[in-house]
Amino acid sequence: MELAQLETFLAVAEERSFSRAAARLHRTQPAVSQTIRKLEEAVGETLLDRAAHDGSLTAAGELLRDYAGRLLALRREAASALDELKSLERGRLQLAANEYTCLYLLQAMDGFRRMYPHISVTVHRTLASRVPEQLNLRTFELGVISFRPDAAQFRSIAVYADSLDFIVSPGHPLARAGRVSINDLGEEVFIAHNVASPLRRRVIEAFQRYRTPLNMGIELPTIEAIKRFVAMGNGVALLPHLTVVRELETGDLVRVKVNELEVRRVLRLVHRRQATLSYAARAFLGTVKELAREQGPPFYYHVERAG
Repeated sequence: MELAQLETFLAVAEERSFSRAAARLHRTQPAVSQTIRKLEEAVGETLLDRAAHDGSLTAAGELLRDYAGRLLALRREAASALDELKSLERGRLQLAANEYTCLYLLQAMDGFRRMYPHISVTVHRTLASRVPEQLNLRTFELGVISFRPDAAQFRSIAVYADSLDFIVSPGHPLARAGRVSINDLGEEVFIAHNVASPLRRRVIEAFQRYRTPLNMGIELPTIEAIKRFVAMGNGVALLPHLTVVRELETGDLVRVKVNELEVRRVLRLVHRRQATLSYAARAFLGTVKELAREQGPPFYYHVERAG
């Protein structure tokens, strides 16, 4: 089984056509067909359902497609690492974050791009819960999460300390309160994020603990949408402080402290413990460390212990 055969196989699987795969690979259709036959002989399984006439994969083909993708990703990683041995004048940095944690990355990336303008940076948007899985698949090198990953598999670096803010519009009756009790919020309409998360569970449990109704009357798909809707005078929300800094400064939103909701969050940069990081990734970690030294809290650079 050769990587070139797997590359051809993936092209056929993705294009669902021998002819389109041939055009994509700049090869003839007979050459592509011959390569697939040799691959099937090598693995001892039929990979494509010829009777379907639509490029459908057999069960063996579906299984091999996953492994082929990983092998080719490893090949790209190896090629990139070899290129970056020369210098940091070129290279690629692959990061992962969700809508919230990406805001931390923006500040870190600002300094990184000033130092290394020739290195391309891609931030993949993904659910925080999927970051460890994607790291293991080598989809990217570094991810940002707000929970402690499996220390046996991942190295984590605490980089930012955040809190949960209760926010209202300037015209809301609670805007001038300064501080309230969670029991005062039982009749409020909360604009909630519709993605399940540990933070959402903690909020729900807090309201249950204090026997206060939590009316999540409206759920929206993005933090940006929640902020705008609350600023328009529709309900209230609980959001990470990092996501509302600008609106609090401009006065579009008002933060009111809630005695029973002092929730702290730590953002972490994580990577596979056994990974050999690219020069670009190492340089990025150096930039993050310098950012923490220059800015101080809430920025940090603390390598968490495995035990």
